[in-house]
Amino acid sequence: MLAIDHVLVSDDIAEEQFVCDLSKCKGGCCEEGDAGAPLEKEELDHLVKYYDVIKEYMTQEGIAQIERKGKYEYDREFGWVTPTINGGICAYGKKDKNGVILCAVEQAYNDGKLPWKKPISCHLFPIKVMASKQTDVEYLNYIPREDLCKPACALGKKLKVPVYIFLKDALVRKYGEEFYEALDAAAKHLKESKKAK
Repeated sequence: MLAIDHVLVSDDIAEEQFVCDLSKCKGGCCEEGDAGAPLEKEELDHLVKYYDVIKEYMTQEGIAQIERKGKYEYDREFGWVTPTINGGICAYGKKDKNGVILCAVEQAYNDGKLPWKKPISCHLFPIKVMASKQTDVEYLNYIPREDLCKPACALGKKLKVPVYIFLKDALVRKYGEEFYEALDAAAKHLKESKKAK
């Protein structure tokens, strides 16, 4: 584990390699899982505030599900999450002509229509954040999906891109530039110390 401020980062995030290969996985992380995307408290407000803009990018099925369930729902295991359609695709997801799932929130952001890119849990995937119930410590673990993420693991190895470098934008967004620089330094130190053994 690498300790940076109140965050404990799994060594795998520094050592494993990963680059999303959307042409192969088709954005399956937006469809497979035990619940919708976990949401932070302020993200609940974003979904309410920006819903009319996001809605323009959604499917009729997604809109109908939001109208039935609400813009987010509570899951006993994961807390606040995005609703899903029949336990499958996220209500905010939409398949393009190639079968790749696109995020309505991210599409609206890319078109300059809102200042929020997408839920941070989606942006950080396959890093999962777990908060301690007793302290303000957070644990970052690298948890790719076994089959779904095989192409991303293979592409990461081919391109030699560590997980934390691939997810730099998401990590900076969540924890700030200083945190990322400290993580980069710690990852390089870890690599050198293993070489020296």
